[in-house]
Amino acid sequence: MNNYLDLSILEIHNLLKEKKIKPLDLVMEAFERIEEKKELNVFITLCKEEAIKKAKELEEKDVDNILFGIPVAIKDNISTKDIRTTCASKMLENYIPLYNATVIDKINEKNMIIIGKTNMDEFAMGSTSRTSYFGPPLNAVDKTRIAGGSSGGSASAVAAHLIPISLGSDTGGSIRQPASYNGIVGMKPTYGSISRYGLVAFASSLDQIGPMSRNVYENALFLNTLIGKDEKDLTTTDRVEDFTRYIGEDIKGMKIGVPEYFMKEDVNPEIKNHVEKIISMLKEHGATVEYITIDYIENAVTLYQIIAMGEASSNLARFDGIRYGYASGDREDLDMFYKKTRAEGFGEEVKRRIMVGSYLLSGENAEIYYNKALSIRDDIKKSFEKAFANYDLIIGPTTTTTAYKLTDDLDNPIKAFLDDILVIPVNMAGLPGMSIPIGKDETNLPIGLHIIGNFFEEAIMYKLAAFIETELKKIGEGK
Repeated sequence: MNNYLDLSILEIHNLLKEKKIKPLDLVMEAFERIEEKKELNVFITLCKEEAIKKAKELEEKDVDNILFGIPVAIKDNISTKDIRTTCASKMLENYIPLYNATVIDKINEKNMIIIGKTNMDEFAMGSTSRTSYFGPPLNAVDKTRIAGGSSGGSASAVAAHLIPISLGSDTGGSIRQPASYNGIVGMKPTYGSISRYGLVAFASSLDQIGPMSRNVYENALFLNTLIGKDEKDLTTTDRVEDFTRYIGEDIKGMKIGVPEYFMKEDVNPEIKNHVEKIISMLKEHGATVEYITIDYIENAVTLYQIIAMGEASSNLARFDGIRYGYASGDREDLDMFYKKTRAEGFGEEVKRRIMVGSYLLSGENAEIYYNKALSIRDDIKKSFEKAFANYDLIIGPTTTTTAYKLTDDLDNPIKAFLDDILVIPVNMAGLPGMSIPIGKDETNLPIGLHIIGNFFEEAIMYKLAAFIETELKKIGEGK
């Protein structure tokens, strides 16, 4: 087997341009690697026939951009025309969309090659990917541990070098947390940066698609392709920029805040120690790093539960067994048909969230809970804005622990939310957040650093992330 997929995207690009390799070489190597590591269970659907066909078609075309011919994996809640899209649920086990998500059109425009659809938590509801109808994907570093969620398959596929880059979605940390657990780079851009058209909705005011990659540069490169205005998603903004433009620049003079809440006693001491080393490194290179207070972020998890569950109950009402998806065999009574379809088609965690969300939106509860949560959410946003008036970036740990065992806390529904306690505040504010690997604990499990930027300032985040990545390579850490 060749090892082209271990090369950087730039190195692969040069080989393709010089005609030393063909896109088909990359595709076949990807499928060989997936077969070798199929126990990781990171893919729900493989697109081998389509990928081979696309690779052969590309042989007749000029290599016109750096992502040309690069294999990519897509989280299975992103619509792909004529390719099964399940959301890791029995409800959509055999659903084949008639249209592409906007991000898929953008990927196709760059002549990237889709290898398959990755495993995840059912309808993106979870932080371990254990709620998948198809069984959990495994952590690429330690197969006895969770891959994280809900973009667990996308993270593990990149970390295991099955493909160079992947797409995930992030509603409450679902890109950044699995990125941290698997030791890769994951970015949730500013809300509205990337079109959500074709993303199966979980919580519409929080959901955001984002790139996952092996390193910072390739993440920024991929984000360049994904952003932009889309008439099919009115929340999108008109952006065209190069997110790699500050990579390699000096960080001297940067001002960075570290929320005290992010370094509290709940954070594993080893993780805290690695973050403190990064803080010392940044200070040594001329950056100002100070501990700060951000009001209301201690309420973020509670707000997330109210807002996300409420919106989920509304969004998932469309799955009724009539229009598409799973349908119960009992069709004598319409009301009973709906009940049985949803009872049989949805998993336990999804049903639990729908029921809680329906209660939260019922009658006066909408005013008591949902509207109040939106008000406090706005206060969190303002508190972050106040911090960014004085600081360029905010950093802290991505997670409170490293990846835990697949069998841990199986019966604890609250654990899924607490796993994301440090990343959920970013979704509440609509800010960009990313996780980068900064080392490993004593059991060799990856540790992630969370970098938060002001609205639409992802390029500044990549500047700091690339600097840290480079400095860690010098001392042999970070991967």
